[in-house]
Amino acid sequence: MIDVRQAVPEDARELIRLRKVMLDSMGDDPAPSGEWERTGVTILERQLSGRDGMLAAFVVDRPDGTGLAVCVVGAVDQRLPNPRDPTGLRGYVYNVATDAAYRRRGYSRACMNALIDWYATRGVSAVDLRASAEGEPLYAALGFRRTDEPAMRLHLPAP
Repeated sequence: MIDVRQAVPEDARELIRLRKVMLDSMGDDPAPSGEWERTGVTILERQLSGRDGMLAAFVVDRPDGTGLAVCVVGAVDQRLPNPRDPTGLRGYVYNVATDAAYRRRGYSRACMNALIDWYATRGVSAVDLRASAEGEPLYAALGFRRTDEPAMRLHLPAP
């Protein structure tokens, strides 16, 4: 049995370390270290403290040491409702990351199932994520499907 637990504020540094593992695996060059990591730790410490209940992370501890083997992080976004989405609650999976030594053990699937259950208990009607080619089979097996919704993005200059 895989021992999945909900992350606590003390896990924030490990969650950001695993986020960098994920980012490194998606690009040609490693993600640079920097202020984004400190900011991420601060955000996670605050949001995992349970004050707003709109973000959760599920993790598996390394079975042979300290730290985390895998994590998933997701949030609830309150949008305006519409006839097909009467609550306006949407989920977004920010990252699924597994240290290389712990892959292919079912840890990510177990954590994703825990996150999906967490969304369901909050009345979330749809969950979105961006899938890497490596992760897409897992997400498809969990019921995620590609959408035909057009997406656009505007990047604003930093203040």
